[in-house]
Amino acid sequence: MFRKITFAAAAMAALLAAGPVMAADEVNVVPGLTAAGAPLGLHGADPVALLDEGRNVEGVATQTAVYDGVAYYFASEENRKTFEANPARYQVQNGGFCTFGVSVNKKFDGDPNFAAVVDDKLYVFLSEEIYQAFLKDKAGTIAKAAENWKVIEHTAAKDL
Repeated sequence: MFRKITFAAAAMAALLAAGPVMAADEVNVVPGLTAAGAPLGLHGADPVALLDEGRNVEGVATQTAVYDGVAYYFASEENRKTFEANPARYQVQNGGFCTFGVSVNKKFDGDPNFAAVVDDKLYVFLSEEIYQAFLKDKAGTIAKAAENWKVIEHTAAKDL
């Protein structure tokens, strides 16, 4: 009897050590969960401020909205309510991954410090250098990323 219990305990420990089974990376989120019970998107930046005002403003946890399993922070109640009225409008393109990275079939971190609004859509980039490369061919990069995103959206970043 003791041997069976020990085997079961060892099997359970092995399963727990492996961690939870997660879906492939579809949205770029920070590790861990927010108080809302969902992972944080856009590194906590306010998506309404990024899209409507063209500026990166850090949101606060007291102004949180969850959309499609991702929590977003807002700088104000007004911005949170604006988002909640039309959350699809404020979704960062390519799941919040670097648009230039997606254009070359990679899922690099998208940093809201390097963001662009093109045709009323929000795009983020890995770094200043990558953002500058994007500026040289905005339309081409966006088109290639949109094409590639259809293929890599449900693929884990580590598998690309």
